Amino acid sequence: MATFVLVHGAWHGSWCWQRVRRTLRELGHEVFTPTLSGVGERAHLLSPGIDLTVHIQDVANLIRWEELSDVVLCGHSYAGLVISGVAEQMPERIAALVYLDAFLPESGQSLHDTLPPEISDHQRAMARDHGGGWKVPPNPAAMFAVNDQDRDWVDRQCTPQSLATFEQPLIFSEKAGSIPDIRYVLATGWSHSPFAAFRDLAAKRGWRTSTMACGHDVMLDLPAELAAVLDGVAAG
Repeated sequence: MATFVLVHGAWHGSWCWQRVRRTLRELGHEVFTPTLSGVGERAHLLSPGIDLTVHIQDVANLIRWEELSDVVLCGHSYAGLVISGVAEQMPERIAALVYLDAFLPESGQSLHDTLPPEISDHQRAMARDHGGGWKVPPNPAAMFAVNDQDRDWVDRQCTPQSLATFEQPLIFSEKAGSIPDIRYVLATGWSHSPFAAFRDLAAKRGWRTSTMACGHDVMLDLPAELAAVLDGVAAG
């Protein structure tokens, strides 16, 4: 049995992992799917003060207070920054890192630093025009090529996220390099993906990489297949 901590991406919540969580538990694993502060069922906590540090602490505190060890820590999309920060704080608790179609920052970069300027500028404009200057409305599910059956549900479930989470730089010292197993999984089924470059960077670092032919929300498009990939990570 392995212990998984699965961290959702921007605007999502624990809800997006329902299918994968169920399958992994049926396989006998222990699975935690924290919702980050200010989104999903924790949307009532949204404030301008929620930044990347808060989200990293959300996950680190879960691991600490649940007294977890040998964790397979998986981060989707924006959560690539979150799991990088958690790995910096507690590498001794983590058996494997999985970047799932995720941002892979260099130390000193924010999420906006990893994006083309026109996308970062668009998000800032959305915050200014539709989010009181400090929160970013969610992108539509269709932009991420979410499967047709789930698109309306995803659009209903996603909630705004604090702009500060996208703009705070992440500083780390490569402590994650001591983690024995680090992998990158690229979703290849959506045309606007910025993540192929991160997969290539992961390969240059000697990490294991793989692809899944689906939209960005892999846990919704191919939940059984993703659960099998994660089960394989646990098996080594």
